[in-house]
Amino acid sequence: MNRDVIIACDFSSKEATLDFLDKFKGSRKPFVKIGMELYYSVGPDIVREIKARGHRIFLDLKLHDIPNTVKKAMRVLSELDVDMTNVHAAGTVAMMKAAVEGLTRPDGSRPLLIAVTQLTSTSEEAMQKELLIGSGINETIVHYARNAMEAGLDGVVCSPLEAGMVKAACGSGFLTVTPGIRFADAAADDQVRITTPARAREIGSDFIVVGRPITAAPDPVAAYERCLREFIG
Repeated sequence: MNRDVIIACDFSSKEATLDFLDKFKGSRKPFVKIGMELYYSVGPDIVREIKARGHRIFLDLKLHDIPNTVKKAMRVLSELDVDMTNVHAAGTVAMMKAAVEGLTRPDGSRPLLIAVTQLTSTSEEAMQKELLIGSGINETIVHYARNAMEAGLDGVVCSPLEAGMVKAACGSGFLTVTPGIRFADAAADDQVRITTPARAREIGSDFIVVGRPITAAPDPVAAYERCLREFIG
């Protein structure tokens, strides 16, 4: 699968989201991420409208519940025709298998399904002291990735710093979707485990998810094109 840049459309309203997407007048329609804030404030119609405009969509809702609940929720999400969605790997192999089952349509097709390993805002210290996970963060992420692969998922969300480890453990075809991307001359904001688009490419990321470096830029289109150049070449 070809590498790509996914723009995190973390806006609070339909109007702000569509105004932002209107800036992209060229033939290349960016792959976009719709997260919790936008989905919960606007609902599924925003997914349908953005899809109708020709964008691929990563629906980032991070489902984490008992297997049956996740299966039923995924059955609903499969009808939205998104291109990618996700669960939390901490929900167990059984939950992830249920997610695959629910997401798969009667004709056998389904969106890409990936699992969140550890959020890029989580440090190893917080993981061990607050979440009481005794293993190191790298070991935990690789273990979660193996669980996701066992459950039949297509890949994981991880920081770009862990993408190479995941590929080594799960194979080159197992997707790594990596937020925590910042330009070399930008602030880290609230992310802890971050890197640049160019370095993410070198490490082995398949998709990078980029929010504020593009959405808050004075010229978002130029920032997006810079990401494409640095990540895809």
